[in-house]
Amino acid sequence: MTALLVTALLVAGSAQAETRIGFVNLGRVSAEAPQAEAARAKLEEEFAPRDREMAAEQSDIRDLEERLNRDGAVMSEEEQRRLQRDVVSRKRELRRAQDEFREDFNMRRNEELGRLQRQIFDTISAVAEQRDYDLVVSDGVVYASDQVDITDLVLEWMRQDFETGD
Repeated sequence: MTALLVTALLVAGSAQAETRIGFVNLGRVSAEAPQAEAARAKLEEEFAPRDREMAAEQSDIRDLEERLNRDGAVMSEEEQRRLQRDVVSRKRELRRAQDEFREDFNMRRNEELGRLQRQIFDTISAVAEQRDYDLVVSDGVVYASDQVDITDLVLEWMRQDFETGD
């Protein structure tokens, strides 16, 4: 379908003035745009404290399990049962916290990804309009020569937007 559309535009364009076609590698823009790195850093900053808390709790649980294995034989039955219940309870709470963390992180990551995708498409549209492109394609393209690849141009615009705070 895409090839048919491009062919139709090329045929129609050849009857008129020169048709300008551009290609953007969205994967590369998503990976290399400074906005993508800023989003990753923002998520890291937001979720790092909870991640550290869970790692500390995991370490505490491991310490309790080691104590139980090491000293269990010399503990009273009551103390041993209490420690086992504590370990089981803390593991359950940790699993719950990890599940919540994963859900929260995925939700925020999807929000940031959506924001980044909107920025990328807005930038591509701005580049296409300002540079008089008739068609800009991305996904589903089997081959695009360097002559029509405007990925570097889009990335440059994204960098400029990032530096100016837009």
